[in-house]
Amino acid sequence: MVWDQPEPWVKINLMSKNRTPKSINTGGPTVLTDAQIQRYARHIVLPEVGGNGQIKLMESKVLVVGAGGLGSPSVMYLAAAGVGKIGVVDDDIVEISNLQRQILHTTTRLGMNKVDSADQAVKQLNPEVELVPHYARLNADNVQRLLSDYDLIIDGTDNFSTRFLLNDACYFSSKTLVSGAILGFEGQVATYKPYLGNRNPCYRCIFPAPPPPGLIPSCAEGGVFGVLAGVIGSTQSLEALKELLGIGTTLSGYLLIYDGLDTNWRKVKVRPDPKCPLCGTAPSIKDLSGHTQ
Repeated sequence: MVWDQPEPWVKINLMSKNRTPKSINTGGPTVLTDAQIQRYARHIVLPEVGGNGQIKLMESKVLVVGAGGLGSPSVMYLAAAGVGKIGVVDDDIVEISNLQRQILHTTTRLGMNKVDSADQAVKQLNPEVELVPHYARLNADNVQRLLSDYDLIIDGTDNFSTRFLLNDACYFSSKTLVSGAILGFEGQVATYKPYLGNRNPCYRCIFPAPPPPGLIPSCAEGGVFGVLAGVIGSTQSLEALKELLGIGTTLSGYLLIYDGLDTNWRKVKVRPDPKCPLCGTAPSIKDLSGHTQ
C-alpha cells in the first residue's frame, strides 16, 4: 500500500503494530483507496468506526425527507461521512428567506429546485457520494416506494401531516426513523424503531394525533433561530450514523429536547403506549389509507 502522506499521527495510529490497519483491507470485497483513507482518516482511527465501519457507511443508503433547515445539515454531514447513497425528497424551490438556516443552498441557486441544489452541494463536498433527488411531495401513494430503497430515514419536514405519514410508513416498512423538529429557540430529536417491539415506541406513542390546526405555529409564523436548525439537524445525522454503524446508545425510547436560550439538553424517557393506534396491543391503524385525504 502506497500512502499519499497522511498526517503523521494518522499514519502512526493506522500502521502501529498495536493497531490493526482495518482501513487497508477488511477481508471483504471492498478495500479503501489511498484517497479514501485520506478523506476519512479521522473516522478510521476511531476504534468504534475503523476501516470496516467506514466501508459500512459507504455501502449505506439514507433517505432525507425535506431539504430545508433540518435536512440541510443532515445531508451535508451524511455526505461528509461518506454515506454512499443519499436520497432527498422535496418539492420546493430555493427562496431567499431559506438562506438564514438552510445551508445546503446559496444565493446563486435562488429559484432552483431544492433537491437539485442539494445535488450540487453534495457533489462539491464529496463527489463519491450518490445523491438521488426526488422532486416530489411525500404522500400515501409514493411513500413506501420511496422508503423501500433505503436503510434509514431522516425526517426533516416542517408539518405534522408528513411526520405522521412518515412514522406510519416506516413502521409498516420496518425502517428506522430519526425525527427532528424546531421552533423558535427549541428543538427535539428522537429515533423510532417500533417494528422491533420491546421498548421501542413510535411517534404516535408520544403524540397520538396531530394538533388542531392553528394551535402550534409553523416556523414561518412563529420564527426559528437559524443556527438551531444546525444543532438539531446535525444531531439527527449523528444519531443516523450511530444507527448505521450499530455503535453507542440508541436514542430509541427517548426524546431529546434542546433549549437554545438556556443551553439546556433534556433526555426524557419515553415508553411504548399499549393503547397506541399504530403499534399498540390493539391497533386501529393497519395501513396508510387514513393518509389519503
